[in-house]
Amino acid sequence: MNLLGDAIGWIFSGDPGRGFDAIPVAIGVQLLYTVVAVLIAGAIAIPLGWYIGHTGKGRETAVAISGAARAIPSFGLLILLTLLLGVLHKPEAAIISFVVLAIPSLLAGAYTGFEAIDRRVIDAGRSMGMTESQILWRIEVPLGLPLLVGGIRAATLQVLATVTIAAYIGLGGLGQYIIAAIPLRRFDILIGGAILVAVLALVIDGLFALLQHLVVPRGIRAAGSAQPQPRSARQRRAEALAVGAPTAPPATP
Repeated sequence: MNLLGDAIGWIFSGDPGRGFDAIPVAIGVQLLYTVVAVLIAGAIAIPLGWYIGHTGKGRETAVAISGAARAIPSFGLLILLTLLLGVLHKPEAAIISFVVLAIPSLLAGAYTGFEAIDRRVIDAGRSMGMTESQILWRIEVPLGLPLLVGGIRAATLQVLATVTIAAYIGLGGLGQYIIAAIPLRRFDILIGGAILVAVLALVIDGLFALLQHLVVPRGIRAAGSAQPQPRSARQRRAEALAVGAPTAPPATP
């Protein structure tokens, strides 16, 4: 309890200590790297995921690439890229590492959002004479948005936590309190830094949970509240893939 009290006291003291950035600055750096990495990954993964979900082409390749990217250790990739690009390009090395980490969840959220849509809805749109572009933007994107936001939520939290290791190569952020405090044996700073990372992640997760609820189309939300329906196996698999959880293979007829 003394260590926890000392850590909380350090957080609210306003003096992080000699050689450390101020806590608001460290939080800003943590969020900056997270936002930049997720935006770049989103620009790559979301259009590709929408293409896969809309056309049904390349799903197996996307699953394989996502699985391989999840298996890459972020810390090892960060060190490797820092050595390859040089010490003058450490920010670029960090961003690339975090983009690789974010792409699988974003890609899965984009294409599984489309896969979870009842095919009868899309067939109804085609029977009404809607073009493929209209089906994409008026049916698939709005209905797939909740799972896409779930993928963005998972990617953001993964990157936010992993940005902590950027302090190992001198890029600041909240990780500096954890990494630099170990040799100094300043356990109040170490625990305080861990608390800040956890609280920031919880706040971001809560905001995304609210956003994920708000992007559900009003008609579906009203129908769901009026007459709850059990989720299909397709929807359960899609939701699990969007957050990176393992799923059982679909049953063969």
